Amino acid sequence: MLRYIGKRLLMMTVTLWVIVTLTFILMVTIPGSPFNSERGTNEAVQANLEAHYNLDEPYIVQYVLYLKSIVTFDFGPSIKQPSQTVNEMLGRGFPISFELGIITIIVAVLSGVTLGVFAALKHNQIIDYVAMGFAVLGISIPNFVLATLLIQQLAVNIEWFPVARWLSPAHMILPVTALATGPMAIIARLTRSTMLEVLTQDYIKMARAKGLAPWKIICKHALRNALMPVVTIMGTLLAGILTGTFVIEKIFAVPGMGKYFVESINQRDYPVIMGTTVFYSAFLIVMLFLVDIAYGILDPRIKLHKKGGRE
Repeated sequence: MLRYIGKRLLMMTVTLWVIVTLTFILMVTIPGSPFNSERGTNEAVQANLEAHYNLDEPYIVQYVLYLKSIVTFDFGPSIKQPSQTVNEMLGRGFPISFELGIITIIVAVLSGVTLGVFAALKHNQIIDYVAMGFAVLGISIPNFVLATLLIQQLAVNIEWFPVARWLSPAHMILPVTALATGPMAIIARLTRSTMLEVLTQDYIKMARAKGLAPWKIICKHALRNALMPVVTIMGTLLAGILTGTFVIEKIFAVPGMGKYFVESINQRDYPVIMGTTVFYSAFLIVMLFLVDIAYGILDPRIKLHKKGGRE
């Protein structure tokens, strides 16, 4: 296990380095300067600003300074908001984005699994058709389109829910709904298909023959094995939810990291772009690693070879 974890940590480090390098290359290859849009800024002032932020240095020097900022976790001040550092923005915005993401994951998993189990138990009945029809709609509608519809219908037309703030549970309902609908639909369909397969297994028939209560058969025996494919795709769903928060936060004016990331791209604020990209990439890589470890813990059939592989 230790050898496997060490190998994964090495792979995580290499993956993060590749992301960091690609982000830097994209930033330096974009034509122009962050200060080109500043009105009334002459060439001398612009040159001084670029020198202050080391933008006049050779690319290799900028790259080394960039790597140093990552190792020390000090991304420096924002170009467009010099009174604030990127670390301060991360500290202020990430807890809100994290809260939104965690609530979304919980809602998506609980509702998706519940919907999938009921659809499997009522196979080829009205509940099954309604649940799967809802799942198809959830997968088909992009979250940013759903977010716009929710704001128009539930916040503007009938004024049931508030938007543009993050002050109470009522402000969380629409953003969480827009983010959770797609993952919930995927989990529901996957849970239904695996549950139908598990319910035909011999050990389930044996449990029924022993006279166990139906809820014990479902919760204790069938559901655990039916959830394994769900755990497998949790890494992909986590990636989709965490990156999807950027767009949803901008649409709902949630003061999370999405706000800073989108604004930094529009303003070409290099430190903020690089800081948020590295931070989210590292966070996502760690989450994928934990999901992989959880998969091995939940399924006792998975064992590690001496060389760190899986059986």
